[in-house]
Amino acid sequence: MEEDPILATLKILIIGESGAGKSSLLLRFVDNTFDPDQSATIGVDFKVKTINVDGNKVKLAIWDTAGQERFRTLTPSYYRGAQGVILVYDVCSRASFTKLDMWLNELQTYANRTNIVKMLVGNKIDMENRAVSRQEGLAFARRHQMLHIESSAKTKEGVQLAFEELVQKIIQTPGLWESDEARRDGQLRVGDGADAHQGACGGYCALT
Repeated sequence: MEEDPILATLKILIIGESGAGKSSLLLRFVDNTFDPDQSATIGVDFKVKTINVDGNKVKLAIWDTAGQERFRTLTPSYYRGAQGVILVYDVCSRASFTKLDMWLNELQTYANRTNIVKMLVGNKIDMENRAVSRQEGLAFARRHQMLHIESSAKTKEGVQLAFEELVQKIIQTPGLWESDEARRDGQLRVGDGADAHQGACGGYCALT
């Protein structure tokens, strides 16, 4: 049986403050594992995963960047060519939320695509000492035209959906990812699955 062709290879970045759970989200998504003693990323981590979204097979090249200030000089080149970015904050850390503006400024400075798709993820919702409400996160996302979801890398809640929603929005954004070959072949199948999400705003808000 012949495998479906890969529609596109997308470069996805995960950014945010150190300790927000970026690496844990990536590990949960790619390997379905969780390490409560996950050490901080040094420099950049990189993983690849192929997923199916709306009948399209898409390969994701995911870059997990270090949140610490001393590694900032390593990352500007990694912004270039990215089609999607996941900004992570810890719902139990007000500081990680207030730093989001800084991360957005950095993204705007170094990303070379104006139509890059942004997903805001409020992580660690399994914890009890919440400091940032879901409404605050949603308001920030709306203000900056971002998708929004809350997640827990520990329980898996929202993790898969965050990446799938991001990829779906990238596929729906004209000119962001297509190669000439993909356009010629007409491989894109954005069908009922895409339309079904447009009016839904459950644990996330997909902004058009």
